[in-house]
Amino acid sequence: MTKKIGFIGAGNMAEAMIRGVISTGLYSADEIVASEVHEPRRRHIAEHLGIDIHVDNAEVAKASKFVVLSVKPQQVKDVLASLKGHLTKDHLVMSILAGTTTATLESNEPACRFIRVMPNQPCMVLASASAFARGSKATDGDCELVDRVLKAVGISFEVSENLLDAVTGLSGSGPAYAYMMIEALSDGGVLMGLPRDVSMKLAAQTLLGAAKTILETGEQPGKMKDVVCSPGGTTIEGVKVLEEFGLRSALMNAVEAATMRSKELGRKE
Repeated sequence: MTKKIGFIGAGNMAEAMIRGVISTGLYSADEIVASEVHEPRRRHIAEHLGIDIHVDNAEVAKASKFVVLSVKPQQVKDVLASLKGHLTKDHLVMSILAGTTTATLESNEPACRFIRVMPNQPCMVLASASAFARGSKATDGDCELVDRVLKAVGISFEVSENLLDAVTGLSGSGPAYAYMMIEALSDGGVLMGLPRDVSMKLAAQTLLGAAKTILETGEQPGKMKDVVCSPGGTTIEGVKVLEEFGLRSALMNAVEAATMRSKELGRKE
């Protein structure tokens, strides 16, 4: 049976995308096919998502002309080898493999159209921040299709491929930085006497609310910070401490370090 979208690899990111496209009505479960080598994982996906799932990657390529490549980067050569003769000029392949360039993918499967995507972990709660770059043969229509899939699980931007390392350093790695901030704020609340469960939820909702404010108002973060900082008040006192300890420079340096590591990993592919 012909499917509208196929997933090669059904790990956590693929599962999140599948849940997203189903929940938003972009695709129904019977329009999706996937492959997965681990039997317990196949059983989990079949039971919880109700899609058609196989052990053989070639079954996905046979069933769908729009394929999401969602395996680990170190598996890509074996996976592409298993697809030899099954991927054609009619296939669009959306790759979420970190550090694997479209040039590398095209050198292995020259007939295909490739688009490289950097999603991030909050995809699992439909709050992903993704960016994508088109390969040499991808069309505007291909990009529109990928954009629709990514927007089913969050927000999406097209960028030049040379900027995907920066995207990796910012939004790809960024959730870890945010979790550390939530943890630290929560610990601060506990230090000041708040119960752990209350403190954690207050910290998480505070970051969520601040992010939602920026996204919905379009205001600059610095301006909104100034709104919260009353003259001689509590917040500006706290901001002074954060400046003394270099919070902003630490976060900027973290994005830079993660970006450079992404570039380094890309050179090793």
